[in-house]
Amino acid sequence: MTATTTTTTTRSRRVDGQIKTAGPAYPDIQTIRNAIPPHCFRPSTLRSLGYVARDVAMATALGWAALTYIPQMEPFVLRTTAWFVYGFVQGLICTGIWILAHEAGHGAFSAHRKLNDFVGWVLHSALLVPYFSWKFSHHRHHLFTGHMEKDMAFVPHTKEDRKKRRLADLYLDRELIEDVPIVQLVKLLLHQLAGFQMYLLFNVSAGSNSQQRKASWLRVSHFDPKSAVFRPSEAGYIVLSDIGLAIVATGLYFASNAVGWKTVCLLYIAPYCWVHHWLVAITYLHHTHPEVHHFDAENWTFVKGALATVDRDFGWIGRHLFHGIIDTHVVHHLFPRIPFYYAEEATEAIKPLLGDLYHRDERSFVGQLWACFTKCKYVEPDPNVPGALIWAKN
Repeated sequence: MTATTTTTTTRSRRVDGQIKTAGPAYPDIQTIRNAIPPHCFRPSTLRSLGYVARDVAMATALGWAALTYIPQMEPFVLRTTAWFVYGFVQGLICTGIWILAHEAGHGAFSAHRKLNDFVGWVLHSALLVPYFSWKFSHHRHHLFTGHMEKDMAFVPHTKEDRKKRRLADLYLDRELIEDVPIVQLVKLLLHQLAGFQMYLLFNVSAGSNSQQRKASWLRVSHFDPKSAVFRPSEAGYIVLSDIGLAIVATGLYFASNAVGWKTVCLLYIAPYCWVHHWLVAITYLHHTHPEVHHFDAENWTFVKGALATVDRDFGWIGRHLFHGIIDTHVVHHLFPRIPFYYAEEATEAIKPLLGDLYHRDERSFVGQLWACFTKCKYVEPDPNVPGALIWAKN
Protein backbone atom coordinates (compact mmCIF):
# COMPACT_ATOMS: atom_id res chain seq x y z
CA MET A 1 0.00 0.00 0.00
CA THR A 2 1.35 3.42 -0.92
CA ALA A 3 0.87 6.56 1.12
CA THR A 4 2.15 10.10 1.19
CA THR A 5 5.68 10.54 2.44
CA THR A 6 4.83 12.99 5.21
CA THR A 7 5.07 11.31 8.63
CA THR A 8 2.17 11.70 11.07
CA THR A 9 2.99 12.57 14.66
CA THR A 10 2.43 9.78 17.19
CA ARG A 11 1.20 10.57 20.70
CA SER A 12 2.70 8.90 23.76
CA ARG A 13 1.78 8.61 27.43
CA ARG A 14 3.60 7.45 30.56
CA VAL A 15 2.24 4.33 32.26
CA ASP A 16 4.00 2.75 35.28
CA GLY A 17 7.11 4.75 34.52
CA GLN A 18 7.22 3.62 30.87
CA ILE A 19 6.40 5.48 27.68
CA LYS A 20 3.45 3.86 25.89
CA THR A 21 2.33 4.63 22.35
CA ALA A 22 -1.11 6.21 22.26
CA GLY A 23 -1.58 6.03 18.51
CA PRO A 24 -1.27 8.68 15.81
CA ALA A 25 -2.48 12.24 16.33
CA TYR A 26 -5.46 13.01 14.11
CA PRO A 27 -6.15 16.56 12.84
CA ASP A 28 -9.60 17.95 13.56
CA ILE A 29 -12.15 18.12 10.77
CA GLN A 30 -12.00 21.92 10.43
CA THR A 31 -8.22 21.83 9.96
CA ILE A 32 -8.65 19.30 7.16
CA ARG A 33 -11.44 21.37 5.60
CA ASN A 34 -9.28 24.50 5.63
CA ALA A 35 -6.69 22.72 3.47
CA ILE A 36 -9.20 22.26 0.62
CA PRO A 37 -9.89 25.09 -1.86
CA PRO A 38 -13.35 26.60 -1.14
CA HIS A 39 -14.67 26.05 -4.69
CA CYS A 40 -14.44 22.27 -4.16
CA PHE A 41 -17.51 22.51 -1.90
CA ARG A 42 -19.68 24.24 -4.51
CA PRO A 43 -21.49 21.86 -6.88
CA SER A 44 -22.50 22.94 -10.37
CA THR A 45 -26.07 21.90 -11.17
CA LEU A 46 -25.47 22.25 -14.92
CA ARG A 47 -22.30 20.17 -14.82
CA SER A 48 -23.95 17.45 -12.74
CA LEU A 49 -26.97 17.31 -15.04
CA GLY A 50 -24.56 17.07 -17.96
CA TYR A 51 -23.07 13.88 -16.53
CA VAL A 52 -26.57 12.46 -16.07
CA ALA A 53 -27.43 13.27 -19.68
CA ARG A 54 -24.18 11.70 -20.89
CA ASP A 55 -24.59 8.46 -18.94
CA VAL A 56 -28.30 8.05 -19.68
CA ALA A 57 -27.63 8.68 -23.38
CA MET A 58 -24.90 6.02 -23.42
CA ALA A 59 -27.13 3.50 -21.64
CA THR A 60 -30.07 4.21 -23.94
CA ALA A 61 -28.00 4.00 -27.12
CA LEU A 62 -26.36 0.77 -26.01
CA GLY A 63 -29.71 -0.77 -25.10
CA TRP A 64 -31.22 0.23 -28.44
CA ALA A 65 -28.26 -1.18 -30.35
CA ALA A 66 -28.41 -4.45 -28.42
CA LEU A 67 -32.14 -4.89 -28.96
CA THR A 68 -31.85 -3.99 -32.65
CA TYR A 69 -28.83 -6.01 -33.74
CA ILE A 70 -27.95 -8.81 -31.30
CA PRO A 71 -31.09 -10.97 -31.84
CA GLN A 72 -30.23 -11.12 -35.56
CA MET A 73 -26.71 -12.43 -35.00
CA GLU A 74 -25.78 -15.92 -36.08
CA PRO A 75 -24.50 -18.36 -34.97
CA PHE A 76 -25.67 -18.88 -31.40
CA VAL A 77 -22.17 -18.58 -29.93
CA LEU A 78 -21.70 -15.13 -31.46
CA ARG A 79 -25.12 -13.99 -30.23
CA THR A 80 -24.43 -15.29 -26.73
CA THR A 81 -21.03 -13.57 -26.64
CA ALA A 82 -22.60 -10.30 -27.80
CA TRP A 83 -25.21 -10.43 -25.04
CA PHE A 84 -22.50 -11.10 -22.47
CA VAL A 85 -20.42 -8.16 -23.68
CA TYR A 86 -23.52 -5.96 -23.69
CA GLY A 87 -24.40 -6.91 -20.10
CA PHE A 88 -20.86 -6.19 -18.90
CA VAL A 89 -20.55 -2.81 -20.65
CA GLN A 90 -24.08 -1.72 -19.76
CA GLY A 91 -23.32 -2.72 -16.17
CA LEU A 92 -20.35 -0.36 -16.15
CA ILE A 93 -22.41 2.52 -17.54
CA CYS A 94 -25.30 1.92 -15.14
CA THR A 95 -22.88 1.74 -12.21
CA GLY A 96 -21.94 5.30 -13.15
CA ILE A 97 -25.63 6.23 -13.12
CA TRP A 98 -25.96 4.61 -9.69
CA ILE A 99 -23.04 6.73 -8.47
CA LEU A 100 -24.64 9.94 -9.78
CA ALA A 101 -27.74 9.10 -7.71
CA HIS A 102 -25.35 8.53 -4.81
CA GLU A 103 -24.02 12.06 -5.37
CA ALA A 104 -27.59 13.36 -5.19
CA GLY A 105 -28.23 11.49 -1.95
CA HIS A 106 -25.27 13.25 -0.36
CA GLY A 107 -26.31 16.69 -1.58
CA ALA A 108 -23.21 16.87 -3.80
CA PHE A 109 -25.21 16.93 -7.04
CA SER A 110 -26.51 20.48 -6.67
CA ALA A 111 -27.25 23.11 -4.05
CA HIS A 112 -30.98 22.39 -4.39
CA ARG A 113 -32.23 19.65 -2.04
CA LYS A 114 -35.46 18.94 -3.92
CA LEU A 115 -33.62 18.59 -7.22
CA ASN A 116 -31.11 16.27 -5.58
CA ASP A 117 -33.85 14.03 -4.23
CA PHE A 118 -35.81 14.04 -7.48
CA VAL A 119 -32.79 13.07 -9.57
CA GLY A 120 -31.65 10.50 -7.01
CA TRP A 121 -35.13 8.97 -6.72
CA VAL A 122 -35.54 8.68 -10.50
CA LEU A 123 -32.08 7.23 -11.17
CA HIS A 124 -32.01 4.82 -8.25
CA SER A 125 -35.58 3.66 -8.82
CA ALA A 126 -34.68 2.93 -12.45
CA LEU A 127 -32.00 0.58 -11.09
CA LEU A 128 -34.41 -0.98 -8.55
CA VAL A 129 -32.72 0.73 -5.60
CA PRO A 130 -34.96 2.23 -2.86
CA TYR A 131 -33.52 5.75 -2.97
CA PHE A 132 -34.62 7.29 0.33
CA SER A 133 -34.18 4.04 2.24
CA TRP A 134 -30.63 3.75 0.98
CA LYS A 135 -30.02 7.47 1.52
CA PHE A 136 -30.91 7.31 5.22
CA SER A 137 -28.92 4.18 6.03
CA HIS A 138 -25.97 5.29 3.91
CA HIS A 139 -25.92 8.63 5.70
CA ARG A 140 -25.55 6.77 9.01
CA HIS A 141 -22.78 4.69 7.49
CA HIS A 142 -20.95 7.96 6.84
CA LEU A 143 -21.68 9.26 10.33
CA PHE A 144 -20.23 6.14 11.97
CA THR A 145 -17.69 4.77 9.51
CA GLY A 146 -15.27 2.40 11.20
CA HIS A 147 -17.38 2.18 14.38
CA MET A 148 -17.55 -1.44 15.48
CA GLU A 149 -21.10 -1.09 16.77
CA LYS A 150 -22.84 1.68 14.80
CA ASP A 151 -21.45 1.50 11.28
CA MET A 152 -24.05 0.40 8.75
CA ALA A 153 -21.83 -1.46 6.27
CA PHE A 154 -19.14 -4.14 6.37
CA VAL A 155 -18.57 -4.19 10.11
CA PRO A 156 -15.99 -6.98 10.52
CA HIS A 157 -16.29 -10.04 12.72
CA THR A 158 -14.30 -10.33 15.93
CA LYS A 159 -12.68 -13.48 17.22
CA GLU A 160 -15.68 -14.02 19.52
CA ASP A 161 -18.06 -13.76 16.55
CA ARG A 162 -16.29 -16.66 14.88
CA LYS A 163 -17.48 -19.02 17.60
CA LYS A 164 -21.09 -18.52 16.50
CA ARG A 165 -22.53 -20.94 13.95
CA ARG A 166 -24.15 -19.16 10.98
CA LEU A 167 -26.44 -20.12 8.13
CA ALA A 168 -23.88 -18.64 5.71
CA ASP A 169 -21.51 -21.44 6.81
CA LEU A 170 -24.29 -24.07 6.90
CA TYR A 171 -23.81 -24.02 10.67
CA LEU A 172 -20.42 -25.69 10.28
CA ASP A 173 -17.26 -24.67 12.12
CA ARG A 174 -15.83 -22.00 9.84
CA GLU A 175 -12.28 -22.84 10.98
CA LEU A 176 -12.66 -26.16 9.15
CA ILE A 177 -14.01 -24.87 5.84
CA GLU A 178 -13.17 -21.22 5.26
CA ASP A 179 -9.72 -21.78 3.74
CA VAL A 180 -10.87 -24.36 1.21
CA PRO A 181 -10.46 -22.61 -2.19
CA ILE A 182 -13.75 -23.80 -3.67
CA VAL A 183 -15.60 -22.70 -0.52
CA GLN A 184 -13.89 -19.32 -0.72
CA LEU A 185 -14.89 -18.95 -4.36
CA VAL A 186 -18.54 -19.89 -3.82
CA LYS A 187 -18.83 -17.53 -0.84
CA LEU A 188 -17.23 -14.71 -2.82
CA LEU A 189 -19.66 -15.22 -5.70
CA LEU A 190 -22.61 -15.14 -3.30
CA HIS A 191 -21.10 -12.08 -1.62
CA GLN A 192 -20.92 -10.28 -4.96
CA LEU A 193 -24.21 -11.37 -6.48
CA ALA A 194 -26.47 -11.18 -3.44
CA GLY A 195 -24.64 -8.94 -0.97
CA PHE A 196 -26.51 -5.71 -1.70
CA GLN A 197 -29.88 -7.44 -1.76
CA MET A 198 -29.16 -9.10 1.61
CA TYR A 199 -28.23 -5.70 2.99
CA LEU A 200 -31.50 -4.19 1.77
CA LEU A 201 -33.61 -7.10 3.03
CA PHE A 202 -31.89 -8.09 6.27
CA ASN A 203 -29.43 -5.29 7.10
CA VAL A 204 -26.54 -7.75 6.89
CA SER A 205 -23.01 -6.53 7.72
CA ALA A 206 -24.37 -3.66 9.86
CA GLY A 207 -23.16 -3.10 13.42
CA SER A 208 -24.98 -4.55 16.42
CA ASN A 209 -26.05 -1.10 17.62
CA SER A 210 -26.79 0.46 14.23
CA GLN A 211 -30.58 0.18 14.33
CA GLN A 212 -32.90 2.84 15.68
CA ARG A 213 -34.51 0.26 17.97
CA LYS A 214 -34.30 -3.45 18.66
CA ALA A 215 -36.30 -5.68 16.33
CA SER A 216 -36.38 -9.16 14.87
CA TRP A 217 -34.63 -9.98 11.61
CA LEU A 218 -38.01 -9.67 9.90
CA ARG A 219 -38.29 -5.96 10.71
CA VAL A 220 -34.96 -4.61 9.46
CA SER A 221 -35.76 -4.39 5.74
CA HIS A 222 -35.06 -1.26 3.72
CA PHE A 223 -38.48 -1.74 2.10
CA ASP A 224 -40.47 -1.70 5.34
CA PRO A 225 -41.70 1.79 6.40
CA LYS A 226 -41.74 0.55 10.01
CA SER A 227 -38.29 -1.02 9.80
CA ALA A 228 -36.04 -0.69 12.86
CA VAL A 229 -33.38 0.71 10.52
CA PHE A 230 -35.33 3.97 10.24
CA ARG A 231 -36.86 6.60 12.47
CA PRO A 232 -40.69 6.84 12.54
CA SER A 233 -40.45 10.26 10.87
CA GLU A 234 -38.80 8.64 7.84
CA ALA A 235 -41.61 6.17 7.11
CA GLY A 236 -43.24 8.32 4.43
CA TYR A 237 -40.00 8.49 2.47
CA ILE A 238 -39.64 4.71 2.62
CA VAL A 239 -43.12 4.45 1.07
CA LEU A 240 -42.03 6.86 -1.67
CA SER A 241 -39.00 4.67 -2.33
CA ASP A 242 -41.25 1.62 -2.65
CA ILE A 243 -43.53 3.50 -5.06
CA GLY A 244 -40.54 4.20 -7.29
CA LEU A 245 -39.66 0.50 -7.33
CA ALA A 246 -43.27 -0.45 -8.07
CA ILE A 247 -43.36 1.91 -11.08
CA VAL A 248 -40.19 0.39 -12.54
CA ALA A 249 -41.33 -3.18 -11.83
CA THR A 250 -44.60 -2.42 -13.64
CA GLY A 251 -42.64 -1.07 -16.59
CA LEU A 252 -40.56 -4.25 -16.71
CA TYR A 253 -43.72 -6.35 -16.65
CA PHE A 254 -45.19 -4.55 -19.66
CA ALA A 255 -41.82 -4.69 -21.42
CA SER A 256 -41.73 -8.46 -20.94
CA ASN A 257 -45.17 -8.69 -22.52
CA ALA A 258 -43.93 -6.69 -25.48
CA VAL A 259 -40.52 -8.28 -26.17
CA GLY A 260 -40.52 -11.38 -23.97
CA TRP A 261 -39.12 -12.01 -20.50
CA LYS A 262 -35.91 -13.51 -21.85
CA THR A 263 -35.10 -10.32 -23.71
CA VAL A 264 -35.89 -8.23 -20.62
CA CYS A 265 -33.54 -10.41 -18.60
CA LEU A 266 -30.76 -9.92 -21.13
CA LEU A 267 -31.39 -6.19 -21.51
CA TYR A 268 -32.01 -5.32 -17.87
CA ILE A 269 -31.36 -8.11 -15.33
CA ALA A 270 -27.87 -8.99 -16.59
CA PRO A 271 -26.61 -5.36 -16.30
CA TYR A 272 -28.44 -5.11 -12.94
CA CYS A 273 -26.36 -8.01 -11.62
CA TRP A 274 -23.15 -6.41 -12.87
CA VAL A 275 -24.07 -3.07 -11.27
CA HIS A 276 -24.55 -4.57 -7.84
CA HIS A 277 -21.44 -6.70 -8.18
CA TRP A 278 -19.41 -3.54 -8.72
CA LEU A 279 -21.13 -1.67 -5.91
CA VAL A 280 -20.48 -4.43 -3.38
CA ALA A 281 -16.86 -4.73 -4.52
CA ILE A 282 -16.28 -0.99 -4.35
CA THR A 283 -17.78 -0.57 -0.89
CA TYR A 284 -16.12 -3.70 0.50
CA LEU A 285 -12.65 -2.71 -0.72
CA HIS A 286 -13.02 0.84 0.54
CA HIS A 287 -13.44 -0.48 4.06
CA THR A 288 -11.42 -3.68 4.05
CA HIS A 289 -7.64 -3.65 3.99
CA PRO A 290 -5.13 -5.56 6.17
CA GLU A 291 -3.51 -2.32 7.38
CA VAL A 292 -6.59 -0.19 8.02
CA HIS A 293 -8.22 0.03 11.44
CA HIS A 294 -11.71 -0.17 12.87
CA PHE A 295 -12.40 1.35 16.30
CA ASP A 296 -14.26 0.40 19.44
CA ALA A 297 -17.08 2.59 20.73
CA GLU A 298 -14.98 4.40 23.34
CA ASN A 299 -12.14 5.39 21.04
CA TRP A 300 -13.95 6.04 17.75
CA THR A 301 -14.20 9.58 16.38
CA PHE A 302 -15.63 10.83 13.10
CA VAL A 303 -12.20 11.71 11.68
CA LYS A 304 -10.71 8.36 12.69
CA GLY A 305 -13.57 6.54 11.00
CA ALA A 306 -13.50 8.66 7.85
CA LEU A 307 -9.77 8.02 7.49
CA ALA A 308 -10.25 4.27 8.02
CA THR A 309 -10.96 4.00 4.30
CA VAL A 310 -8.80 3.21 1.30
CA ASP A 311 -8.43 4.88 -2.08
CA ARG A 312 -7.79 2.39 -4.86
CA ASP A 313 -7.24 2.51 -8.61
CA PHE A 314 -9.46 1.13 -11.37
CA GLY A 315 -7.88 2.91 -14.31
CA TRP A 316 -9.92 4.58 -17.03
CA ILE A 317 -13.15 2.88 -16.00
CA GLY A 318 -12.83 4.10 -12.43
CA ARG A 319 -12.08 7.69 -13.42
CA HIS A 320 -14.48 8.15 -16.32
CA LEU A 321 -17.36 5.69 -15.92
CA PHE A 322 -17.38 5.29 -12.13
CA HIS A 323 -16.85 9.04 -11.62
CA GLY A 324 -13.74 8.58 -9.46
CA ILE A 325 -15.55 6.94 -6.57
CA ILE A 326 -12.86 4.27 -6.26
CA ASP A 327 -9.93 6.69 -6.48
CA THR A 328 -11.13 9.43 -4.10
CA HIS A 329 -13.16 7.74 -1.39
CA VAL A 330 -11.16 9.03 1.58
CA VAL A 331 -12.01 12.67 0.95
CA HIS A 332 -15.59 11.63 0.14
CA HIS A 333 -15.93 10.17 3.63
CA LEU A 334 -14.52 13.31 5.20
CA PHE A 335 -16.70 15.65 3.13
CA PRO A 336 -19.45 13.80 1.24
CA ARG A 337 -20.85 17.06 -0.16
CA ILE A 338 -17.78 17.59 -2.35
CA PRO A 339 -18.83 16.82 -5.96
CA PHE A 340 -16.92 13.96 -7.54
CA TYR A 341 -15.40 16.24 -10.18
CA TYR A 342 -13.56 18.16 -7.44
CA ALA A 343 -12.66 15.13 -5.32
CA GLU A 344 -9.25 14.54 -6.91
CA GLU A 345 -8.21 18.15 -6.33
CA ALA A 346 -9.46 17.96 -2.74
CA THR A 347 -7.57 14.70 -2.18
CA GLU A 348 -4.29 16.20 -3.35
CA ALA A 349 -4.89 19.17 -1.04
CA ILE A 350 -5.23 17.07 2.12
CA LYS A 351 -2.49 14.50 1.48
CA PRO A 352 0.37 16.60 2.93
CA LEU A 353 -1.67 17.27 6.07
CA LEU A 354 -2.72 13.65 6.62
CA GLY A 355 0.62 12.01 5.92
CA ASP A 356 0.51 8.32 6.82
CA LEU A 357 -3.13 8.63 7.88
CA TYR A 358 -4.03 8.67 4.20
CA HIS A 359 -4.29 5.20 2.66
CA ARG A 360 -4.06 4.29 -1.00
CA ASP A 361 -3.52 0.90 -2.63
CA GLU A 362 -2.65 0.83 -6.33
CA ARG A 363 -2.57 -2.93 -6.76
CA SER A 364 -5.10 -4.69 -9.00
CA PHE A 365 -8.62 -3.84 -7.88
CA VAL A 366 -10.08 -7.21 -8.85
CA GLY A 367 -7.03 -9.05 -7.50
CA GLN A 368 -7.36 -7.32 -4.15
CA LEU A 369 -11.03 -8.31 -3.98
CA TRP A 370 -9.93 -11.95 -3.86
CA ALA A 371 -6.96 -11.24 -1.59
CA CYS A 372 -8.94 -9.28 1.00
CA PHE A 373 -11.90 -11.66 0.95
CA THR A 374 -9.69 -14.69 1.57
CA LYS A 375 -7.33 -13.09 4.11
CA CYS A 376 -9.36 -10.55 6.10
CA LYS A 377 -11.46 -12.86 8.29
CA TYR A 378 -11.76 -11.06 11.64
CA VAL A 379 -10.30 -8.16 13.61
CA GLU A 380 -8.48 -8.14 16.94
CA PRO A 381 -7.12 -5.36 19.16
CA ASP A 382 -4.05 -3.63 17.75
CA PRO A 383 -1.42 -3.69 20.51
CA ASN A 384 0.18 -0.55 19.09
CA VAL A 385 -2.96 1.62 18.90
CA PRO A 386 -5.29 1.66 21.95
CA GLY A 387 -8.96 1.29 21.00
CA ALA A 388 -8.18 0.25 17.44
CA LEU A 389 -8.80 -3.14 15.87
CA ILE A 390 -6.72 -4.56 13.05
CA TRP A 391 -7.30 -7.50 10.75
CA ALA A 392 -5.80 -10.67 12.19
CA LYS A 393 -2.87 -12.11 10.30
CA ASN A 394 -3.49 -15.52 8.78
